Amino acid sequence: MKPNSEKPDILPKKKYLISKGVDAFFLEINDVFKFIGLFFKEAFSAPFEWREIINQCYNVGYRSLSLISLTGFIIGIVFTKQSRPSLSTFGASSWLPSLVSIAIIRALAPLVTALIAAGKVGSNIGAELGSMKVTEQIDAMEVSATNPFKFLVVSRVIATTFMLPVLTLYSGLVGMLGSYINVHQNEQTSFAAFVKSAFSTISFLDINSSIFKAICYGFTIGVAGCYQGYFAQNGTQGVGRAANAAVVVSMFLIFVEEMIIVQFVNAIR
Repeated sequence: MKPNSEKPDILPKKKYLISKGVDAFFLEINDVFKFIGLFFKEAFSAPFEWREIINQCYNVGYRSLSLISLTGFIIGIVFTKQSRPSLSTFGASSWLPSLVSIAIIRALAPLVTALIAAGKVGSNIGAELGSMKVTEQIDAMEVSATNPFKFLVVSRVIATTFMLPVLTLYSGLVGMLGSYINVHQNEQTSFAAFVKSAFSTISFLDINSSIFKAICYGFTIGVAGCYQGYFAQNGTQGVGRAANAAVVVSMFLIFVEEMIIVQFVNAIR
């Protein structure tokens, strides 16, 4: 029988491919941390691009209000409708406002707002910076003595970090409004009684944890979108990949951060 001399060559090749993939992964992680470090360095050094920061806050916040309003309102109504049969089975329909407020304030408002922002804002940032990169507009800014990182990246990350908590609070209020309309329609509960029952179980820890979540989510969305767009390559295909990667990466990191923060808050609680 002729010995098989190919197997010894295949195994080293597979090991090489695995090793190359692992090296590329850790090099990517290193680049991300360098990118974040450069952000903090530029964010706290003059000059500050206040006009561009305000413009990006307008793009992130005001232009997302309609979508956030509709989504938050629907979440409040749907979650109330879904919870009523279960509570009615145990004769605990009066607990419905408290249950809805806990679910919306603690989890749904920051998480849903972040996911919507990741899809709308994150993809927009990735595509915008990606198109500027592949058309060499960023290189032109460097030639014209303008700091493109401070103007493009720092302003967008600051805008997403500061505006997402505002959108989260707004989404929570709209969601509670949708829940009140459904509760009032079925149980004829007054607005004062609904508010008293809803916020009787909400503490400052719940509100502060939601705001902290929103800050982390906003920073993640801004960094992911800017990083993918700022280093986009290969023309229009690279712009599409940058926008897609910005959404996928930010959503994945949002869920990871949600799991970590919930464990931390529960330990404090």
